[in-house]
Amino acid sequence: RLSSGVVEGFNNKAKLTTRKAYGFRTYYAAEIALYHTLGALPEPEVAHKFF
Repeated sequence: RLSSGVVEGFNNKAKLTTRKAYGFRTYYAAEIALYHTLGALPEPEVAHKFF
């Protein structure tokens, strides 16, 4: 018997990230958020420059 816990964990992370991405203007931004969450990619230190 095999457990599908790992797959369910990935699905849960994907759904949560999709909910957090509500309001992103483009699909590309939501896609990048999913790559960072599911691939454990490093986050940039500064995402926005205000000055």
